[in-house]
Amino acid sequence: MLRHRQPDLTVVMDNVNKAHNLSAIIRSCDSVGINEIHAVSYRKSIYTEQNAAAGASKWITMNLYPDIASVYKKLSTCGMQILVAANREGSLDFRDVDYSIPTALVVGAEWDGISEMAIDGATHTITVPMLGMGESLNVSVATAVILFEAQRQRREKGMYHQTRLRPECFDKMLFEFAYPRLSRELREKGTPYPSLDEQGGLLSP
Repeated sequence: MLRHRQPDLTVVMDNVNKAHNLSAIIRSCDSVGINEIHAVSYRKSIYTEQNAAAGASKWITMNLYPDIASVYKKLSTCGMQILVAANREGSLDFRDVDYSIPTALVVGAEWDGISEMAIDGATHTITVPMLGMGESLNVSVATAVILFEAQRQRREKGMYHQTRLRPECFDKMLFEFAYPRLSRELREKGTPYPSLDEQGGLLSP
C-alpha cells in the first residue's frame, strides 16, 4: 500500500459536513493512493464532523483548517495545481486535465457548494458533464469519479510502479501502521521509532 502512495495528489473538502460523504471521500482517497487530505470548516458543527472523520481514518492523515486561504497557502508551497470541482460556465471537462502533475482537487459542501474564495484561488475549475435531468452528482460520487480518472492517468505514466514517498516518510508510516499501539506510546514519550527489517520486524527493542 505504501509503495503505491501518491504524495503529490490530494483532496480539499471545502465545508463538506455529512458523515457519510466524509467517510466515502476518505475511502476513495485511500483507494487511489492518497495519504494526506485537507478539510476546511467555518462552523463548529462542521469542524466536529470533520474531526470525527479524521479520528476514524486509520490509513489517511486529514488536516483541518479554519479557512480556504490557509490550505491554499500550504498547497502553493508544494507547487500543486488547484482544481475546483464546480458546475459553472467555462469549467473544463474533468477528463481534459493533466493529473500526473502535483494536483489538489477541491470539492464543496452539500448545500452551499464550493465557496467563491475557493474558486478565486483555483488553477482551473472542472466539471463532470451531466446528460440527464440532474445538475450535479453527490459530492462523494463526483470526488470518486474524478479521482479514478487521476489514477488512470497516473497508472498509464507508471507512477504507481515506483515508491514515491520519501524514505523517511515511508519508514515512519510503515512503523505506525505495523505497530499502532507502540508508535503511539513512543510518540507520547518523545522516543524515536526503532528501525524495521525488510519484513517489517523490529531490529531493536
